[in-house]
Amino acid sequence: MSGVGNPYHNAQAESFMKTLKVEEVYIADYETFADVAQRLPIFIEQIYNIRRLHSALGYRPPEEFETLIAQQAA
Repeated sequence: MSGVGNPYHNAQAESFMKTLKVEEVYIADYETFADVAQRLPIFIEQIYNIRRLHSALGYRPPEEFETLIAQQAA
């Protein structure tokens, strides 16, 4: 286990936070906390989970990957 404050023990969460910052936070024009509270769920649910390709899933979006796994299980 890595030491306190070392990002390598939580690589998945750190990777997600990097993606969130680069693809949404840094380019968005937030003016209030309400803007953030409104837009972040949209990014996570509609872009990150539905359209964005994930290398760990064979360059498929999570929703497509889950559908494929369900079809293979049936």
